[in-house]
Amino acid sequence: MTPRFDAIGLVVSDMAASVSFYRRLGFSFPEGAEREPHAEAELPGGLRLLLDTEDGVRSFHPGWRPPSGGPRASLALRCAGPGEVDAVYEELVGAGHHGELKPWDAFWGQRYAVVHDPDGNGVDLFAPLPAGQ
Repeated sequence: MTPRFDAIGLVVSDMAASVSFYRRLGFSFPEGAEREPHAEAELPGGLRLLLDTEDGVRSFHPGWRPPSGGPRASLALRCAGPGEVDAVYEELVGAGHHGELKPWDAFWGQRYAVVHDPDGNGVDLFAPLPAGQ
């Protein structure tokens, strides 16, 4: 038996805010997902993004508490090009989301930026820089 990587799960404090945020990034949640304690969006390649409310998690794990001291994970989203990194970052920040790291040309050869989802999880936006930059 070999387990297969199938999904990424995030615990969210406000399902509607989280579904709205991830929909802005192209994740396709079903209509009405914002009102449910659990929501799933299928990703290219068959992976899924799972969102569960804090109350939903506590319904089967009463001792669960949110982590403290900052997020421990982030999602990395590849953009079509450096201009898209800038545009997506500006669109999300303009919609009121926290911009943690403004777009910049990273020394490892990518245009790179970080925004936070409504729960403070990092969402890295990146695209390869053209050769010679």
